[in-house]
Amino acid sequence: MIFEQFYLGCLAHASYLIGSDGVAAVVDPQRDVGIYLEAARERGLRIAHIIETHLHADFVSGHQELAALTGAAIYLGEGSGATFPHHPVRDGDEISLGRVRLRFLQTPGHTLESVSVVVTDPERGGAPAAVLTGDTLFIGDVGRPDLAENHTPQELARLLYDSLREKILKLPDDVLVYPAHGAGSMCGRNISADRNSTIGRERRTNYALQPMEREAFVALMTEDLPPRPEYFQRDVDYNRRGAAPLENLPPLAQIAPQEALQRQRAGAAILDTRAATPFCSGHIPASIDIGLSGQFAAWAGAVLGLDRDLILVADDDKTADEARMRLARVGIERVSGAVAGGIAGWAEAGLPLAITQQTTVQDLAPQMDRFAILDVRRPPEWKSGHIPGALLHPLDGLGKTMDQLDRKQPVAVHCKGGYRSAIACSLLEAAGFEGVVNVIGGFDAWAAAGLKVE
Repeated sequence: MIFEQFYLGCLAHASYLIGSDGVAAVVDPQRDVGIYLEAARERGLRIAHIIETHLHADFVSGHQELAALTGAAIYLGEGSGATFPHHPVRDGDEISLGRVRLRFLQTPGHTLESVSVVVTDPERGGAPAAVLTGDTLFIGDVGRPDLAENHTPQELARLLYDSLREKILKLPDDVLVYPAHGAGSMCGRNISADRNSTIGRERRTNYALQPMEREAFVALMTEDLPPRPEYFQRDVDYNRRGAAPLENLPPLAQIAPQEALQRQRAGAAILDTRAATPFCSGHIPASIDIGLSGQFAAWAGAVLGLDRDLILVADDDKTADEARMRLARVGIERVSGAVAGGIAGWAEAGLPLAITQQTTVQDLAPQMDRFAILDVRRPPEWKSGHIPGALLHPLDGLGKTMDQLDRKQPVAVHCKGGYRSAIACSLLEAAGFEGVVNVIGGFDAWAAAGLKVE
């Protein structure tokens, strides 16, 4: 059996190629599908099957384009409402890849149509070798139960409880677990950075799989749910009808700085893809910084949405193209172009630059009374330790909660390590806040310096 995991760090997304005897299946493909075509060619495989474990909310899938290029059939859990040709699958349905069998389990809870895929390899004597759990079971976590339009989180959590205990945990302890996401995904709350696990390990260590009654599980799963990004439903709709091929996107234009400024004044957002330090040192006023080095596309979807015209600031043309691709993976297609010459081109045109002040934790500690300390991490991170007196405003909800802050008081913003705080600083400044300071190194630097933690 050929089994390969493709991990897309920008979206914390895992997809899979499974093959045997010249035939292959791709599970949960990303939007740009060339990697699967190349991998199949290299291994002498024909992609005959495409499986979606559910209608993904956090990225746009390439299932339709991959099917058009290969002639493969698409499989989705029964009740998906998908409008493209596909096979709706139920418990016990199987696909054969030569001697390898893929058996479907209906595992609703994260979504109603969610399925898991049990892989049986004859080299293991016909016993289950692995299970691809989609967003039902993660490593160290389970899927959030609030993504169905017509069901409450409590109703989905009850379904999830049964799916986990009556389907997935019935598998042998040595079965390998391969989910669709890793650490940082917004589809869970505390996902491990590990790329796989076993049923036995998850049974022992996953907090959501510990012995408890159904209603206790429901309370645990629905307490302190992070806000659902608004673009999630849009991506579900994309995936229900099937996304257009990426080649249909128009070429990325070079936009003269003066024209970019005019478009910004007319409502376009300028998205700076550089890291925090160069951005803070000089950037286009009111631009939003989301560094390409982190989970760029997910945060762009969460804080900018899918309906704004965007103009990119990038170090070079290659970086701009990469940013454009990553944005398309979450359904952001209204990218007009990139500022010609990047930030240097903007400065050479004689246009103004803004600076975001930065501070170290050592300099911040003795003057905390001057600032509102803004923590933009997620609630589980906050609960594990935070700076005394800090205010919790998670980044994914900051656009709606920043009006609770005193705009006249200087604000020092931190996250875990500095990536999210730079995004938050740019959002605050774009909204008219003054005296915004980025805390270098974030909470990790604060704790490493031995400063007080609550």
